[in-house]
Amino acid sequence: MPVTQSTVDDDQHSLTIEGEFAAPVDRVWQLWADPRQLERWWGPPTWPATFRELELHPGGTAHYVMTGPDGTEAGGMWNVTAVDAPTSFSFDDRFADADGHPLPDMPVTHGTVTLEPIGGDVVATRMLVVSHYDTADELHRVLEMGMEEGMRLAAGQIDALLAE
Repeated sequence: MPVTQSTVDDDQHSLTIEGEFAAPVDRVWQLWADPRQLERWWGPPTWPATFRELELHPGGTAHYVMTGPDGTEAGGMWNVTAVDAPTSFSFDDRFADADGHPLPDMPVTHGTVTLEPIGGDVVATRMLVVSHYDTADELHRVLEMGMEEGMRLAAGQIDALLAE
């Protein structure tokens, strides 16, 4: 079971998704660092992502487009703020147009991904994805858009990738 918990914290304006995966930290890191693997799970199954660019280093950027079942496109872009490979990175995720330009009226997700080994004899990884927002209103805006369920569905695709 990949996603073990999701938590909304109004006081911290955050959404935390926690998952556990039967793979070592280095392998789970590759799901983030390799754009071809990332696009196979970033976004719920009905809104798959295509990464046009992924530079996973401080100051790097990522540009992606998620495509809905009716062909609607929703763009996004990351500004990578910190990386401690293979255990963590932080980024600002912005809604963007199809050309990768940020949409100024949309909330910015200040995301942090942390990977840590768990278990004894079994090789496994705990993944924490914490999304902070500047205000509680921004948090609730993305929750109303389905962000929590979308992240749960997206992370739910990871086990299949790890099994390949």
